[in-house]
Amino acid sequence: MYTIIQELEADNSRLAKEAILAREAANKNNELFDGIRLALSPYSTFGVKKVPKHSGPDGQGLPWEAFIKLANLLEARELTGHDARDAIELALSASTGVQWNDWYRRILIKDLRCGVSEKTVNKILKGSGIKPVPVFEVMLAHDGANHEKKIVGTKLLEPKLDGVRCITIVDYDNKTVTQYTRNGKVLENFSHITDSLLSNIENFGKSYVLDGEVVSESFQSLMKQVHRKDDVKSTDARLMLFDIIPLTEFQKGKSTSSQKRRSALLKTFNPTFDLCKNIEVVPQIEIDLDSYVGELQFKQFNKDAIEQGFEGIMIKNPDAIYECKRSVSWLKQKPFVEVSLAVVAVEEGTGRNEGKLGALICEGEDDGKKIIVNVGSGFTDSQREDYWTDKETMLGQIVEIRADAATQSQDSEEVWSLRFPRFLRFRGFKVGEKI
Repeated sequence: MYTIIQELEADNSRLAKEAILAREAANKNNELFDGIRLALSPYSTFGVKKVPKHSGPDGQGLPWEAFIKLANLLEARELTGHDARDAIELALSASTGVQWNDWYRRILIKDLRCGVSEKTVNKILKGSGIKPVPVFEVMLAHDGANHEKKIVGTKLLEPKLDGVRCITIVDYDNKTVTQYTRNGKVLENFSHITDSLLSNIENFGKSYVLDGEVVSESFQSLMKQVHRKDDVKSTDARLMLFDIIPLTEFQKGKSTSSQKRRSALLKTFNPTFDLCKNIEVVPQIEIDLDSYVGELQFKQFNKDAIEQGFEGIMIKNPDAIYECKRSVSWLKQKPFVEVSLAVVAVEEGTGRNEGKLGALICEGEDDGKKIIVNVGSGFTDSQREDYWTDKETMLGQIVEIRADAATQSQDSEEVWSLRFPRFLRFRGFKVGEKI
């Protein structure tokens, strides 16, 4: 199989990669796609942070059946710690160098390094009869400013947090706790949270997905810990939860119970979260927006949330199910707009900013609007110097921008800009990624 991975790695053409995968799908190469599924599925984790490379001498070759047995034991956490390390070393010594380094090891580190994604694989596998790669999706909110007609009747209100979206899978059957970003990347730097949940896992009784955000004293310091490979200092981070759904339903893409019932279920675990000491449930109130009292409650809740330093408020439909997609059942309302756009160019400053960054030219789509905007404020002097020095690395990065409002261009009805845009932060681990 390593020769196919090498073939995929050697050609940067998307069409060429698709042709290789289509060829193997037609040949019913189940071993290849079983391995790809293990590597790309966010639900398959092996509990090992470092997997050594093969540096010789070659072994006689490790059969796929033997490797799959090892992977299954690691995934089920039947092999952990020193036992896992010893088993991996034994498998390595039995493998040839290229077999291990270009195939088996890449599966265990969950990085095939050949430029294929689950989207590409599943596109090719459609209709082939071969099991696709599970896709990791979460429920996302729409901007309430674009759906004012939905803000009526009975609603549940919560403060909107400024943190990192964190999906925590409490796997009761396998006795594991794993955290993910909203797009399925494993979060490994908040072990004080996962360890506390793991020590109280018997209180759950079944496997659940806990939806929430990790928050800290400052967003910037939190983001530094999310990226860090070593010397992690994240013990002040807390997990703030706002939803819960059985794992089996999450994997199917939607729940069977309403928001109100899920919120009530989440609160039943408060004694367990109290034991964890670093987990809380986001406060929530129910109001009737069709009543005068409800209108007053809505205004006061929004005012209090802003005064307490929250980004705004979340407005949720109490009767709606959890759906793994963007839904108007969740609406976010802020006293400003925030959008995430890609940097397409950089401009040098003038005057006191000559020789430094002047503005980022950003472009992208947000809530159905094509936005093109120059962002020239919100930077510190040191940021202007650093970003200009590294201007080549800025291209393609996702930047979060805060503005008073989105405004339609006078030159084109299809293009929007932002009123008083201010730079907030870069978001993501790599070019084009947002977490």
